[in-house]
Amino acid sequence: MRFLFLGDMVGKSGRTAVWERLPGLISDLKLDFVVVNGENAAGGFGITEDIFQETINAGADVVTTGNHVWDQKEAVTFAGRHDQFLRPANYPAGTPGRGSNLFFARNGARVLVANVMGRVFMHPELDDPFTTGEAILASCPLGEQADAIIFDFHAEATSEKQCFGHFVDGRASLVVGTHTHVPTADCQILNGGTGYMSDAGMCGDYDSSLGMDKEEPLNRFISKMPKGRFEAASGPATICGVGVEISDRTGLAEKIAPLRLGPRLAETIPSFWS
Repeated sequence: MRFLFLGDMVGKSGRTAVWERLPGLISDLKLDFVVVNGENAAGGFGITEDIFQETINAGADVVTTGNHVWDQKEAVTFAGRHDQFLRPANYPAGTPGRGSNLFFARNGARVLVANVMGRVFMHPELDDPFTTGEAILASCPLGEQADAIIFDFHAEATSEKQCFGHFVDGRASLVVGTHTHVPTADCQILNGGTGYMSDAGMCGDYDSSLGMDKEEPLNRFISKMPKGRFEAASGPATICGVGVEISDRTGLAEKIAPLRLGPRLAETIPSFWS
């Protein structure tokens, strides 16, 4: 199975780039399944129902989120209406929406996608992500109810992300970190066969501070005094993510490589798809 994960869409620049490029990527690379993190898509803070729907219309099979999931108040209402919209699974019981769900890929495979948020340096501090991950795997094991299992692990600390990857190694197809908006260089297949990357990076303007116009963040570092609000950078976006070949037989990763398309970072498409 050919799987693509795209990191956090940031603002209009990021979401527009994804909407414009994703249909061609699905067609040209013959992708079976696509997950996009959308938690920063609305001006850098949260996501609206219209943005979610446009992302699905562009070809995403699932939209995941993270700590900014409720920044747009309407998300509380629409989260429960859309099976393809995920918020972190380790929110307390009774939180609107769902944290994981089983989907069908274009090739007919059953794909479990789970959105989990870390706790180190994160707010709000949610339930234990390791206990949550264990419960998700127990309810829908790889090779039984699911042909592939994907985790979006939304977290700040790379140590927590790496430990979660090792925790589910051999029991999940892929663990991709999101949240820090900077693509890491540690794309790999772990010893048990789980694909792993600490952070997919963002889909946004990299002439920025994490997708925000750089002047206000720079001012706050220097002066310690806010002069205005953070605004999403509006320059040309670079799309960042990771591509994975998942075995139809085992559900584990066979190949993994970063994907980057845009003006600021060196462009790369996984060579096994070229």
